[in-house]
Amino acid sequence: MAKKERAAKATADQRRPKAQANPHTGRRPKGRGGTAARTAGKGKVVQMDLFRPAKGAPDAGGKAAASGPDAAEAPASDPVPSPPVGAAVARAAAPARRRETAESLGRRQREISVAEFFQKNRHLLGFDNPAKALLTATKEAVDNSLDACEEAGILPALEIVIEELAEDRFRLAITDNGPGIVRNQIPRVFGKLLYGSKFHTMKQSRGQQGIGISAAGMYAQLTTGQPVRITSRTGKKKPAHFFEIQIDTAKNEPKVLTDRESEWDRDHGTRVEMELAGTYKKGRRSVDDYIMQSALANPHATVHYKPPKGDEFQRERLTQELPREPLAIKPHPYGVELGILIAMLGDTKGRTLKTALQSDFSRVSAKVAEEICRAAGLSPEAKPRSLGVQQIEALFRAIPKVKVMAPPSNVIVPVGEALILEGLKQMVKADFYTATT
Repeated sequence: MAKKERAAKATADQRRPKAQANPHTGRRPKGRGGTAARTAGKGKVVQMDLFRPAKGAPDAGGKAAASGPDAAEAPASDPVPSPPVGAAVARAAAPARRRETAESLGRRQREISVAEFFQKNRHLLGFDNPAKALLTATKEAVDNSLDACEEAGILPALEIVIEELAEDRFRLAITDNGPGIVRNQIPRVFGKLLYGSKFHTMKQSRGQQGIGISAAGMYAQLTTGQPVRITSRTGKKKPAHFFEIQIDTAKNEPKVLTDRESEWDRDHGTRVEMELAGTYKKGRRSVDDYIMQSALANPHATVHYKPPKGDEFQRERLTQELPREPLAIKPHPYGVELGILIAMLGDTKGRTLKTALQSDFSRVSAKVAEEICRAAGLSPEAKPRSLGVQQIEALFRAIPKVKVMAPPSNVIVPVGEALILEGLKQMVKADFYTATT
């Protein structure tokens, strides 16, 4: 009897439908016939269909499932996945990358003008914001005027006028009583960057590179489109010349728009006028502050300054004597780099290495030159132009091993304590004054 019951039960289990696997997890639910048993309360067992939506719950399509005993049983639908974007579609949408060749790259390469470079990088010259641009342009023009007067042995008399044309536009004009500029040099001085007379001389001066005033004119041209206007006269019996100049930045060459003789009430000197975008402000690091400091540092100059706003500034010179002329100095061996040393020995006029070191460097005597040659393992009588790179490098490394005197200090021209004190008393209200140089 027991065997018959077990056989009947096994037959019933085989006929009962198997539970379907969950389409999302791939697992079969626990229980029989797609149902699972759970305990509800004490001793009560409730069966529920794992795949049938709950009463009132939305189905996969977003519609609420029917409830009640008469509701038809509908299988849950799987969510429809979005169609994938194939790699071929992505490649078709992206533009094909252009491949360059050595020939195509070579055709695009060209020389860059120094004016074109500084036009795109004017912040390197001090024209990175409007307030600083007005200050830098004023400083470059004033420095040029002071240097020109001192080199010619003339006590400077400067007139600086800044006129406001609009909220962010100014006209800057600087007039000096210097020696003037000869006619054929005016376009290059104001319309060509890196053009000057002081770059190859190691001597105390305000300007050196020959880039300041021409860079100011380039900034004015860039921001307002107006040319730089120059009036210059070299003598009482010579005519004054008036120029309007712009810079051809692609070639770093001056573009002369106007060149004519004009009437001028000065016997000699130069007047520079430009319109530029800028911002005028007072306080520290302003144009007013710079003019005050320049007047204090140059007691031999008469300075007349007319700002766009506020009172004019007038300071007469405090002395009738020019500062002592600064002396030129040769490079010190401690401050020379290897590449510069190679170039100097290649251009030297000395016949031997010993004489080249003596004649081309500061503070190098015959004894010091011999010590340097000995430390480098070179003969003092060797020809400097025949030395190889390795020999010059040995010479370069031997220089710090030899004691060389510091550069002379008499090449620097200080203002002087007395003149600084006199200037402070005129320009600054204080109870106590002192100065040292």
